[in-house]
Amino acid sequence: MSVRTIDPATGEPVATHEETGAAELEGMLDLARERAVRWAAVPPERRAKSLRDLAAALRSDAGALAALATREMGKPLAESQAEVEKCAVACDWFADHAPDLLRPEEVSTGAMRTRLAYQPLGVILAIMPWNFPYWQVIRALAPALAAGNVVMLKHAPSTTGCALELAATVLRAGLPEGLFSAIVVNAERTDEVASSVIADRRIAGVTFTGSTRAGRAVAARAGQALKKCVLELGGSDPFVVLADADLESAAAWAARSRFQNTGQSCIAAKRIIVEQAVADEFNEHLLRRVRELRVGDPTEPGVTIGPLARVDLRDAVERQVRESVRQGARVVIGGEAPDRPGYFYLPTVLDEVEPGMPVLEEEVFGPAVPIMRAGDAEHALALANQTTYGLGSAIWTSDLERGEEFATRLQAGHTAVNGMTVSDPRLPFGGIKESGYGRELFRHGLLEFVNAHAIVVNAPRGPDDDRRTASE
Repeated sequence: MSVRTIDPATGEPVATHEETGAAELEGMLDLARERAVRWAAVPPERRAKSLRDLAAALRSDAGALAALATREMGKPLAESQAEVEKCAVACDWFADHAPDLLRPEEVSTGAMRTRLAYQPLGVILAIMPWNFPYWQVIRALAPALAAGNVVMLKHAPSTTGCALELAATVLRAGLPEGLFSAIVVNAERTDEVASSVIADRRIAGVTFTGSTRAGRAVAARAGQALKKCVLELGGSDPFVVLADADLESAAAWAARSRFQNTGQSCIAAKRIIVEQAVADEFNEHLLRRVRELRVGDPTEPGVTIGPLARVDLRDAVERQVRESVRQGARVVIGGEAPDRPGYFYLPTVLDEVEPGMPVLEEEVFGPAVPIMRAGDAEHALALANQTTYGLGSAIWTSDLERGEEFATRLQAGHTAVNGMTVSDPRLPFGGIKESGYGRELFRHGLLEFVNAHAIVVNAPRGPDDDRRTASE
């Protein structure tokens, strides 16, 4: 079987890739396991050098990588270029900080010496989506390599070319073969192959980014195999604007958060909640920003909204908006697919949205956003937390102390006060509730796939009697 990638701006084929065969997959698993043993023995400082080499290779290959991402999933070229640079920055950050973060910790227990040693688990399977085809991978790969693990990638079929090109860049950076490898799998066989690889004895852990539905399945398989699992799933991020906020700035950042990557982001502002007293004024600012967005060929300079990555994704947004309008929501701008080839949908704002409508109850993965009006700040907080998700959030107010206190009551893994949620290697990233569990990036992500090995050293005659534990 084969995998064919499609240019979503035209609907035309990009390339055809042969699937990874059973014998080839066996060889990849064997090589990954063998490489994991050797890579774990490499000192953290030398692993850091390899990450710096990878950052340099990413920057060297940035033009080709960005062009391929735009062609395979349709994001504007400037955003693809920024994504590759962000990957390089993350590699540099872990190169700079991982050796210190992995240093053994001395602990006082009464023994002669007690320390915690952080040891890699081995081969990590990364199952990644198409919307940020390099960043999603690198934010798992960089900390994994820094910690001494190796990674096998099962990427989304629609961005197979990106997966293979990233693997080639890793090799061009001089990193050993088998440290990072990509499995090519047709969409129809994804579940079958993923289940088999997760259960394989050579796999030590699983990291998954994708929908909540798929995350449940991955978690169940990893749990059955007793494998450590990190899940970064869907989101319905609230973007709360209080009456004392700088409305013009809030609207500008709301538009940026919601419509970047053509709205195809887990951490986009998916529900804008505005205090009633300023809702009309805020809407005017927001609409002005939305009208400035330019829909078109993502390879053209100045285009800010490209196509959705697949036709089914475009159709899903179209349905969510249509059904919400049928239930009483009002389209303020957009609300339809333009008459042109490709999987485009116009930037859309909905007002008079009520609980129960699809644009609130489902994750909208495209350029459409509902506006909810809150009676006051407490009502806004209740609306913000009225979701099964808990990934990112934002609160806008001129009172910074009030904003920080409000943030502590939001149910999310990240809250921006007067800003938008972004993933950053200097911060842990992940969610709660149906947005998943575990963390990527920063120290927390680095230590997700290590064994915190407690080593207690006593005198030759053993522990003193008065230090025996109650369990003895």
